[in-house]
Amino acid sequence: MRKRNIRYVSTLYQENQLKRKEEAAQFLADKGEENCLLNIYPSVKYQVFEGFGGALTESAGYIYNQMGEAQKEEMIRTYFGAEEMGYRMVRIPIDSCDFSLGHYEAVADAEDRTFAHFQLERVEKNILPLLEDAQRIYGAELEIMLTPWSPPAYMKTNRNRNHGGTLKPEYRSIWADYICRYISEYRKRGYLVKRISLQNEPKADQTWDSCIYTAQQEKEFLRDYMWPALKKNGLTDVEVFIWDHNKERVYERACEIIDSTTDHMVSGIAFHWYSGDHFEALGMLHEKFPEKKLILSEACIEYSKFAKDDALKNAQKYAHDIIGNMKQGMSAFYDWNIVLDASGGPNHAGNFCDAPFLYDTKHKVLVRRNTADYLWHFAHFIKPGAVRIGSSSYTEALEAAAFLNPDDQIVCILLNRTGRDIKVNLRVENQMAEMVVKACAITSAVIY
Repeated sequence: MRKRNIRYVSTLYQENQLKRKEEAAQFLADKGEENCLLNIYPSVKYQVFEGFGGALTESAGYIYNQMGEAQKEEMIRTYFGAEEMGYRMVRIPIDSCDFSLGHYEAVADAEDRTFAHFQLERVEKNILPLLEDAQRIYGAELEIMLTPWSPPAYMKTNRNRNHGGTLKPEYRSIWADYICRYISEYRKRGYLVKRISLQNEPKADQTWDSCIYTAQQEKEFLRDYMWPALKKNGLTDVEVFIWDHNKERVYERACEIIDSTTDHMVSGIAFHWYSGDHFEALGMLHEKFPEKKLILSEACIEYSKFAKDDALKNAQKYAHDIIGNMKQGMSAFYDWNIVLDASGGPNHAGNFCDAPFLYDTKHKVLVRRNTADYLWHFAHFIKPGAVRIGSSSYTEALEAAAFLNPDDQIVCILLNRTGRDIKVNLRVENQMAEMVVKACAITSAVIY
């Protein structure tokens, strides 16, 4: 048995100032210690983790365009640089969402059923420059997920992009072709569209861009219209994700949509975090559909629910949710807007939210939020292709998830949300190292 070594990096805050500390510990032979153990089992393997990403909305791109060149470089390198967070995926709306400057559609004319006047002017102005810079820093194609918030207003029962409504039956085929055209337009420009979801938050009647689908409607749209359109356009390599909404009803939604007629069409289930933990729902989903990918496609701190100035608690909420989702089968994580202005916008519906970076447009200052520091602990250390491995902790006060990276190094993310230090005897294959996870800290341990 090889002798293992460990180094670990901790982040905590003193007077809301970042304090990052790197330490090392020595692995010794396990003498049979029973207390304060965190066990890691490299031979017990679960899902492969694909990586991390964030959303490139029109709002994010609009703010990005106002930043100075040095600020742009700092932010993009933090997200997409291999030496930092190494984001490899982005989520981009199909047409406008709430984080847009206003409504826009690639085709607004109901008579233009062949999309002769299809145009992406707003995308080209505010999203593609951000995408280009992100790819330059990443050094390769980023994997894009495209998601619609609403069909064009003329396709809907309420003739409005906002306030829910449903897709008119006579437009289902045209809407499927519209989505395919979006995919093709991105690919024509040289971008890698990896996956789509059928509808963002199909249960939500919002005051912004939204559209309601029952499970049966989503299933029929996928089976009878979207999948045939993908086949017709030679796009069946695009992964299709269903639901793309909160976790509290994710299990039954998947059970209602996935059957013998749709199973081969569904690559996975996308979910959000806004209704609470519901980690058990993901666990049941993973057991029921072990071959389907589970991805968190959107998370952010909504100012309508959480205080903007409680930065540490908000960052801890991120880490708690990521660890809980990982331990129940999550294979990818997409944060929401990668940058917003100081108020948490612009948002044409007033639905302001936090982001890992905020840009004060008045004073021309880029502000790195605590959530960016916490996301760094996951994205920097857990590499694409890592496999989650078994772990067990002696206390619920210590939240932990462990991964085996492609280079055979073990990474363990440890979260302590309590106000006291927590002692840990980290045990791997009959070797043990003593360490302390500081109060209100997140720690990434690398075992090699």
